[in-house]
Amino acid sequence: MSGWLGGVGAGWGGVLSEPAVAAVLGELRGVLESERRVGVEVYPAEGEIFAALRRTPLERVRVVILGQDPYHDAGQAHGLSFSVPAGHRIPPSLRNIYQELVADVGCEVPRAGCLGGWADQGVLLLNSVLTVRAHAANSHRGLGWERVTGAILEAVKGLRAGVVFMAWGAAAERVLGEIPRGHLVIRSPHPSPLSARRGFFGSRPFTRANAFLVAGGGQPIEWSRVE
Repeated sequence: MSGWLGGVGAGWGGVLSEPAVAAVLGELRGVLESERRVGVEVYPAEGEIFAALRRTPLERVRVVILGQDPYHDAGQAHGLSFSVPAGHRIPPSLRNIYQELVADVGCEVPRAGCLGGWADQGVLLLNSVLTVRAHAANSHRGLGWERVTGAILEAVKGLRAGVVFMAWGAAAERVLGEIPRGHLVIRSPHPSPLSARRGFFGSRPFTRANAFLVAGGGQPIEWSRVE
């Protein structure tokens, strides 16, 4: 399991080493290895599956942005939901996120697609399902990832009050579960071109999140800071 979890901090390590979660991870690793043995491309690379947890330690989480599953074209997925590595073309969903960001915050359109700058400020960029087959969106739904990400979310819910949960799309809504009092939930359709105009545009998630954080005595997220 060390190839998956190397560099994951003690907080997340404790969550993922719980017996029920560890058992599911063992099953998932077997499935992914079987697919790769027969030539199936799986994204992201094994060492990047838990990149969101490495980049944003449990104790630093202030906002969770929850999506569906990784990008399924080569070179795009790198373990942070909605993000692509620096230098890659910005995908349609992220372009729509940036469109809403500009309308909401009033910043310039970010030129880069890596959201590591958000992650470093305590924004956990998590997908409901953490892997996908090449060119087959949602192809790893139901393999068990939802139980793992559910445990991750439960850890955040129990960390402290005052966390913002952004659930973007039906898959995110299903895995999010009940949210205790003291947190903020911002629900909207997925920002993909198929659904963004059904309520993602105009939802103003960035200023709503910052207003909640500041009201609780915290610092706002600098949403224009990407990589």
